[in-house]
Amino acid sequence: MASAISANKAELLAIANAVATEKMIDKSIVIEAMEEAIQKSARNRYGAENDIRARLDPLTGDLTLWRVVEVVEEVEDYFKQVDLKQGEKLQPGAKVGDFIVDPLPPVDLGRIDAQSAKQVIFQKVRDAERERQFEEFKDRQGEVITGVIKSVEFGHVIVNLGRAEGVIRRDQQIPREAARTGERVRALITKVERNNRGPQIFLSRAHPDFMKKLFAQEVPEIYDGIITIMAAARDPGSRAKIGVISRDSSIDPVGACVGMKGSRVQAVVQELQGEKIDIIPWSEDTATFVVNALQPATVSRVVLDEDDGRIEVVVPDDQLSLAIGRRGQNVRLASQLTGHQIDIMTEEESSEKRSKEFAERSKMFEEELDVDETLSQLLVAEGFAELVEVAYVDLAELATIEGFDEELAEELQSRALEALERQEESHRQVRRELGVDDALAEMPHLSEAMLVTLGKAGIKTLDDLADLATDELIAKKREAPRRRNNDAAGPPMRRPQREADKGGVLGEYGLSEEQGNEIIMAARAHWFEDEPDLSAAADGVVSGPTEEAAHADSTQ
Repeated sequence: MASAISANKAELLAIANAVATEKMIDKSIVIEAMEEAIQKSARNRYGAENDIRARLDPLTGDLTLWRVVEVVEEVEDYFKQVDLKQGEKLQPGAKVGDFIVDPLPPVDLGRIDAQSAKQVIFQKVRDAERERQFEEFKDRQGEVITGVIKSVEFGHVIVNLGRAEGVIRRDQQIPREAARTGERVRALITKVERNNRGPQIFLSRAHPDFMKKLFAQEVPEIYDGIITIMAAARDPGSRAKIGVISRDSSIDPVGACVGMKGSRVQAVVQELQGEKIDIIPWSEDTATFVVNALQPATVSRVVLDEDDGRIEVVVPDDQLSLAIGRRGQNVRLASQLTGHQIDIMTEEESSEKRSKEFAERSKMFEEELDVDETLSQLLVAEGFAELVEVAYVDLAELATIEGFDEELAEELQSRALEALERQEESHRQVRRELGVDDALAEMPHLSEAMLVTLGKAGIKTLDDLADLATDELIAKKREAPRRRNNDAAGPPMRRPQREADKGGVLGEYGLSEEQGNEIIMAARAHWFEDEPDLSAAADGVVSGPTEEAAHADSTQ
């Protein structure tokens, strides 16, 4: 009998060691799972109502089984309680309220109990394995990993990563790339999530960072930090652009990434299934970087509008198709690379646009300022686009325009102010017709034109305005600063404000976030006017009922 027990002990420990080694989890977790399984089987044998505990010695394999009971004066639960007399038999000196141990003989596991124990152990081990997998991969986001394709399910590629599985979703694969079961594949870990069925490891071969990591593996200077990839944009499987810069002036970043006879870049191209990669020198100057990003097209002129995040690029007529690229690919990648919206136009289109803007602005100044065509054209040629600029520009700057003097400058400013006042009065009438309260006109930073826009949007009272969040009221700040093109020659150019995004009701007016906050808080001020002064109350000053009234209320 002793030899049988010894063999059973050895077998239990051997199973625990084998499972822990195979699943790469702590042996104590397997031992704990076995104890839980034995406890469950013992409860099936002795009664589920009993509080049964089991302990398996991890060194000797000895199994101890016992029942925990409480010593009470009057027994109500015969499974978990004993009286004082019975308690003293189990443990001499036991007192009421003590929890004592009632040893139990080892159980002989039947077939059903063995299956149940096996399921408990498997579940416990599976949970521990999933937790280990999550802990192993949770901090590896952004790392390139190699695995073996296990299967393809509904277009999603399941990859065996050794100790876990990852998935490359259809939209994260390189188009037209055939995934074959059993093939090795490299991918970027983009996200690791905890899931009931185990960690979800999401992989990508289409992410720009995947291309960056591949270059870091092929180009030692990138790995060492001498060369940095500042920006990357991809049209997976077709074309890509990267902007690189060198911290060492003696090293050419483009040449280092290309390698001898293109060996380095070709290694990346092959991994990306023939994706053509343009390597571009990165520049802090936005205009220069845009010109580089549009290679191989030649650029004539660049006009920046940083507040709007847009760039107007003028190219020769014969370079238009090259700058745009097939299906707009070249300009789209250049936009992603630079972080700006790029508008491509030919010299002819640019000239037509500038002529149209010139004529419209000249006509506006001619009518609003009651001046002749020559004078209005002079203002536009100097870069003025709006009445407010003429009205509030420094008088000395206006007087320095060729053919102007101080008297003429003062007259123009006076007329501009009068024109603005006429516009304001016109907007005021429209605003009142829309039913917008006069109280809104007292809010800071709001002009009559803005109030008309609010009224058309159904915002007509202080409460209507106060209910808005700041981002619902304003959009990205847009001003109309005077801008010059990057050509040294030619007159200064102004970028017209394009139609505002629909993110805020007053988005087109270029209000800042700070101004938007001030407007909203001013509109909400009346909500707090009737509230008691808490600071006064803290000093013992009671606003409202008298002390006698307060006492009367409390007695009631």
